[in-house]
Amino acid sequence: MWSHEDSGAPESAGAPQKRQLRVWPAVVLVGVLVAIVALGLDDYLSFETLRDNREALIAWVERVGWAAVVAFIGIYALTVAVSLPAGALLTLTAGFLFGPVLGTIAVVCGATAGATAIFLAARTAFGRMLRTRAGQSIDRVASGFEEDAFSYLLTLRLIPIFPFWLVNIAPAFTRISVRSYVVATGLGIIPATIVYALIGNGLGAVLDAGESPKLDVLFDPAVLLPITGLAVLSLLPVVYRRFRRRRNATGEQQPFQAAPSGTSSASVRGTAER
Repeated sequence: MWSHEDSGAPESAGAPQKRQLRVWPAVVLVGVLVAIVALGLDDYLSFETLRDNREALIAWVERVGWAAVVAFIGIYALTVAVSLPAGALLTLTAGFLFGPVLGTIAVVCGATAGATAIFLAARTAFGRMLRTRAGQSIDRVASGFEEDAFSYLLTLRLIPIFPFWLVNIAPAFTRISVRSYVVATGLGIIPATIVYALIGNGLGAVLDAGESPKLDVLFDPAVLLPITGLAVLSLLPVVYRRFRRRRNATGEQQPFQAAPSGTSSASVRGTAER
């Protein structure tokens, strides 16, 4: 829920300072992104880097053990938080280094943490301000999403129609709870993560053959149709609630009662004349 700061009441003397504090998380994320790009660190997030350093990476994972998993989760979370387009590559890397099961767990943890970080930063910095200035117009648009926020967000996560970074940020301007956001994100990215982690698990043979992995496999009908089916199932609660609400609204409308069957129109008119 939003606090009383959104109610349109006059701002206190300390309101500007509070606004500045709310903007800082977003400023930090933008600053980290600028630093990564300026230092050229994003150039290392490439398939060529993975191919050229795979033996060193495997040796590092074997040497440090679980610390490698924790470090990977942190790197994935940071990458998502600053919206670097490296999710597919990192998911392949997770499957390659940790196997499909542990790799999927690491990716889901890192991606969910990073998505939650940018969601909270956007909500803290801009969410309240935009809703206050937009007023009822955005409230009407957001109300439908907020009512079934979990189902809608789960569907958006299951089917990659929109960019991942956009789905991370857009709910920040609604009243979806953090818990619903985290759970829907974590569950929604599991199917696609499993697919890419499985591809990454066999990446060694692909690299030995001098080939590149096929990243468009997610849009293969054999893969896309089951995921679409899950998305449709996630919308069933929305459809049921809308149907039940409409049925209840229809039942509340009381029709005019007809006259008793034994009363003729002539007797009614006679009664009226008297």
